[in-house]
Amino acid sequence: MEAARRSSHAFRVRRAQIVLASAQGHSAKPIAQLIGCSVQTVRNVIRAFTADGLACLAKQSNRPKSAKPMLDAIQCEQLRHLLHQSPRRFGKSTGLWTLALVAQVCHEHGVSARLLSDETVRRAIKRLGANWKRAKHWITSPDPQYARKKNGGIA
Repeated sequence: MEAARRSSHAFRVRRAQIVLASAQGHSAKPIAQLIGCSVQTVRNVIRAFTADGLACLAKQSNRPKSAKPMLDAIQCEQLRHLLHQSPRRFGKSTGLWTLALVAQVCHEHGVSARLLSDETVRRAIKRLGANWKRAKHWITSPDPQYARKKNGGIA
């Protein structure tokens, strides 16, 4: 613990100081004032030391341990099925999907319990192995003979 107090890493030094002060019998409030941090930080460090021992001196990831995607594998497959259809089939006035429109339709049709953010939808699409690209407008026509006329098949 004394070696950790002389470390070049400020995180490790602060934690070692807190643990040593606690071992000397000081309570959280005086330790916080001495170190220059919050009382809750002192409590967190003492709790981490009690649980993990010296391993608490190493900086860990700040990412929540319980972080999981908003859409599970089944919901992602429902999303894939939805994206392979036209938005018009869901009563929308456009033929192009946007991330916001995908989120709205997912919520309306029970794929997700709440309205998702654009970023959540983009990440779900990425997990499906596809990249989201901005929609491109193409000139089309509802005329059944459009393809023939477009290729110059009219004499």
